[in-house]
Amino acid sequence: MFDLLQNQMLKFHRRQFLGSSTSGIGLAALARLMGEKPAEASDAEGRLQAGLRGLPDLPHFPPKAKRVVVLWQGGGPSHVDLFDDKPMLREMAGKDIPDSVRGTTRLSTMSSGYGKWPCVPAIKPHRAYGQAGTVMSEMLPSVGGIADDICLVRSMHTEAVNHAPGVTFFMTGAQVPGRPSMGAWLSYGLGSVTDNLPTFVVMTSSDRAKTCGQLFFDYYWGSGFLPSRYQGVRFRNTGDLVPYLTNPPGVSSQARRALLDEIVDMNAAHLEDYGDPEIETRISQYEMAFRMQTSVPDLVDFSNETKATIDRYGPDALIKGTFANNCLITRRLLERGVSFVQLMHAGWDQHSNLFTHLETQCLDTEGPSAALVLDLKERGMLDDTLVVWGGEFGRTPFGQGDPASPKGRDHFGRAYSWWLAGGGIKPGHVHGATDEFGWNITSDPVHVHDMQATILKLCGVDHTRLTYRYQGRQYRLTDVHGEIVEGILA
Repeated sequence: MFDLLQNQMLKFHRRQFLGSSTSGIGLAALARLMGEKPAEASDAEGRLQAGLRGLPDLPHFPPKAKRVVVLWQGGGPSHVDLFDDKPMLREMAGKDIPDSVRGTTRLSTMSSGYGKWPCVPAIKPHRAYGQAGTVMSEMLPSVGGIADDICLVRSMHTEAVNHAPGVTFFMTGAQVPGRPSMGAWLSYGLGSVTDNLPTFVVMTSSDRAKTCGQLFFDYYWGSGFLPSRYQGVRFRNTGDLVPYLTNPPGVSSQARRALLDEIVDMNAAHLEDYGDPEIETRISQYEMAFRMQTSVPDLVDFSNETKATIDRYGPDALIKGTFANNCLITRRLLERGVSFVQLMHAGWDQHSNLFTHLETQCLDTEGPSAALVLDLKERGMLDDTLVVWGGEFGRTPFGQGDPASPKGRDHFGRAYSWWLAGGGIKPGHVHGATDEFGWNITSDPVHVHDMQATILKLCGVDHTRLTYRYQGRQYRLTDVHGEIVEGILA
């Protein structure tokens, strides 16, 4: 028994020594890198500022984009209805898509066993927009109005055929949860330029009818195996934007500050002993929460916005929790130094309501999306802000349901469309193409990993060099894949 107890004590002291050594050496080295004295690096302000700086060798090259906005359209927007018009689908309406076109394409279990594959043409006419003449649906008049500012990619493709794996694939680089999200990677690598708001903010919304049953899982903006300080901070769409920021009754700001200082001192002592990065996370979260007590109320005070600006974002601009309201808040976040904003809107899952719901979904979202781009452009921010609009996949060119009278479209990852604007993207450009059925990519394919690599490059990051060692190997957002899509760069 004595030998066992002695062995456990030795293990404890060894762990304590390693933790203490890691913390002491790390803080001293950091202090020297920042030109500070080691003692100065141990106070709360020093630790907070150190956490804002990112890795010492990043960016790898001058960034085109200093800020990123991902306008995520959850459910799978139909490319053949919105961005990739196919006259052949009209000519062959109701007739089967040929076997030679379909090949061995992987489909979801909802339609993979079909015996009929009836062509369903776009539900609304398409027309040319802008000087570039980009052809898109008449359901997208506002996006059409910025056609000369965007790059439309018609050749996206993915292996995912279901929602959660598809979303996870783009956000984290793997279809299985557990890896860091793109926002977390960029926060870890590049740091932050603000100490009053999180570096990485997430907001969610849904179609009014709640027709899409897909959930927004925390791992879509999680930090995975990175320290949790890099995960996205979700702003709620009901109640307080960020819970627990306000002081309890009877607690003054001075009392809260004094309490936090005591907690920081205790956490700092614990950090010196063990070097656990999660302790640093707690320290930074306490500091950030205190600062957000004033920054968050100012963020959602729209009294200084002009009527023209509010009107541009549409009738829902001041309705909390709507996609329009989130887009307006996004512009204000970007102005205040937030580097990565992820808006996630559910409702693009038209399995049985294509003819009744897709247009409504466009009415709710396409106007605010275009408004954000125009707002950034007028404020001189679009050139160094990258805006990305897309979803996890597209929809099948054939109809879902009764083949004699299909009412929807199933998931489709073989080919689909996204658009991007600002931040080093080639404006007024269409990249890639699909065949006459919108089924197979015929030129310039862009895989999910390629898009990730390209977004990182625009942020000044070489996707092969931003890595983190975990469980014996170096991980990166793009895994072992990804090529820069040079054709969409300005």
